Amino acid sequence: MIELRYFEPNDFQQLLDWIPSQDFLLQWGGPGFTYPLTVSQLETYVNGANKDDSSVFVYKVIHIESGNVIGHISLGKLDKTNKSARIGKVLVGDNDVRGQGIGQRMIEELLKIAFNEFALHRVSLGVFDFNQSAIRCYEKAGFTKEGLLRDYRKNDNEYWSLWEMSILKHEWLAKQ
Repeated sequence: MIELRYFEPNDFQQLLDWIPSQDFLLQWGGPGFTYPLTVSQLETYVNGANKDDSSVFVYKVIHIESGNVIGHISLGKLDKTNKSARIGKVLVGDNDVRGQGIGQRMIEELLKIAFNEFALHRVSLGVFDFNQSAIRCYEKAGFTKEGLLRDYRKNDNEYWSLWEMSILKHEWLAKQ
């Protein structure tokens, strides 16, 4: 149903179109970006990514039937010594395919890459506590909540708490 391919400069505009607000940008990209998201910020984001010696791999999500780009996901903080990495910037951008399990499939495809291609032991992620649909998605994919980072990010006049979640290779293998 989906395929992950490297995110490239010709994909920038599609991603820019999917980011409607400061709140949305913070949920998707964390503090590394400022609103409005720009081509320059995306150039910095992918600079050095997707190479043999990279610590960041950035993907677009292709809907196989239509050939359309429907989402975005990354695997960052790749630590070959400790065999760990972090999933980030998860976005089902195409409203027409939301609610169809695409997010879970994206996570599953990225975990295949993480555990099979990179031979990792641990993959983690962070998700804001109010994003219940994402939390359910990650739990269905096998992630476990490790702890709640209370009032972790400030957004305007409020603080957002963040769940840290992870999955280990043997847990992933047991789900296969």
